[in-house]
Amino acid sequence: MEYHDSEWGVPVHDDVRLFEFLVLEGAQAGLSWSTILRKRENYRRAFNNFDPEKVAGYDSRKIDELLADRGIVRNRRKIESAIENARALLEVQKEFGSFDSYIWEFVGRRPIKNGWKELAEIPAETELSGKMSRDLKKRGFGFVGPSICYAFMQAVGMVNDHTVDCFRYSEIG
Repeated sequence: MEYHDSEWGVPVHDDVRLFEFLVLEGAQAGLSWSTILRKRENYRRAFNNFDPEKVAGYDSRKIDELLADRGIVRNRRKIESAIENARALLEVQKEFGSFDSYIWEFVGRRPIKNGWKELAEIPAETELSGKMSRDLKKRGFGFVGPSICYAFMQAVGMVNDHTVDCFRYSEIG
């Protein structure tokens, strides 16, 4: 509830926070979001507060250390993708000036405000999240399928998917 009431859907334009959400959404694949939220502080500790430059430098010894960390999801592919994503993010920063400049261009730099009346109407993925997924994969990102990309877009406020009767819908408008 606290996450929903204070954070979910609020536009994020900080590269480190965007990277954090990208890693956490990838880690969530096949698990519940509440599980990941409970592990969030452990992820921050384990992944150097999601500093992409530090994470990009992780080696096999660090991967082994992360695989032994009970505070995070100990899935080799997810851990390796977080490192690959940090490296890919640094390349995007070189090309676009920031990850923010790149990622927010998918929505024309303005959040999409949907008008869902019921939770059942909210899609798991969209054509746009599919487009984002394909482009991220082309740039070397992993664990960024269309559903993960849509969840990322919701989390960082690229889309406002609060239902119209939710107090947050108009607050983050």
